[in-house]
Amino acid sequence: MTEPLDAYSRVVTTVAAALRPSVLSVRVRGPRGEGAGSAVAFTDDGFLLTSAHVVDGAAGGGVTSADGEESPFDVVGADRLSDLAVLRTRSGIAPPATMGDADSLQVGQLVVAVGNPLGLAGSVTAGVVSALGRSLPTRSGRTLRVVDDVIQTDAALNPGNSGGALADATSSVVGVNTAVAGIGLGLAVPVNSTTRRILAELMATGRVRRAWLGVGGLTVPLPAVLAERLGRRTGLRVAEVVPGSPAALAGVYLGDVVIAAGGEPVTTAQDLQRHMLGTEVGRRFSVTVFRRGALVDVVAELGELKHT
Repeated sequence: MTEPLDAYSRVVTTVAAALRPSVLSVRVRGPRGEGAGSAVAFTDDGFLLTSAHVVDGAAGGGVTSADGEESPFDVVGADRLSDLAVLRTRSGIAPPATMGDADSLQVGQLVVAVGNPLGLAGSVTAGVVSALGRSLPTRSGRTLRVVDDVIQTDAALNPGNSGGALADATSSVVGVNTAVAGIGLGLAVPVNSTTRRILAELMATGRVRRAWLGVGGLTVPLPAVLAERLGRRTGLRVAEVVPGSPAALAGVYLGDVVIAAGGEPVTTAQDLQRHMLGTEVGRRFSVTVFRRGALVDVVAELGELKHT
């Protein structure tokens, strides 16, 4: 008599069975030779989601489904700042996965990483969400970029798993595995409303248009009186203002604590970056800062971030 699976195993096996058909192996030809990764089907007409670094510089290549079908792909668009890319391959090669919402994740929650490294027909590992809101430095040539709001897990990521799916217990994709950060440590770009906007722009235009404010900062506690007034405890202290940037021209200064931007609360750098997708380019953008004991409103005219 077969022993029934424990609850943990039932979740992992169910997620694996649901997602393995939707995760494909990616083989890339480029100037630096051949590379490999994974991709997730997210529509039924051949659109795939993967990591931008997997297809960086791709001159061609192909995908292989979990049941061994092969097909060439085209890179529809890639966004290095989010490390996301959209590929297009033959319609119907893989069933689309269900896309979830990483904003609902909690630290300690069970997650399952599903990849298709090197055409091995599905690699599955499981773990928990170790941390949320991490930042991932990435490099392209001499340019250093930071991918914000990354999910950290202890689900082991095997070589070739970049671009694969990170799923919750309902088999919904909540992240795109993007790097092996160390022993017992994996990182994934979250799937949420921001990701959906990025994918929509990549599918429509092949690129992501972002606004540029020109500040950098870190989360700090607010004075008790202000925290009570606002109903939240933290804001974003400005640690850098780029000379000549929209922020500098609008009168944002080092040491200011950003409380709100675009009419919405700001507590982290990610809160500010969410506003920087294309809809705000060229518009007047309100920023409320706490400065020398007073709330100050400034208005910036956002420029477009130039990709290098």
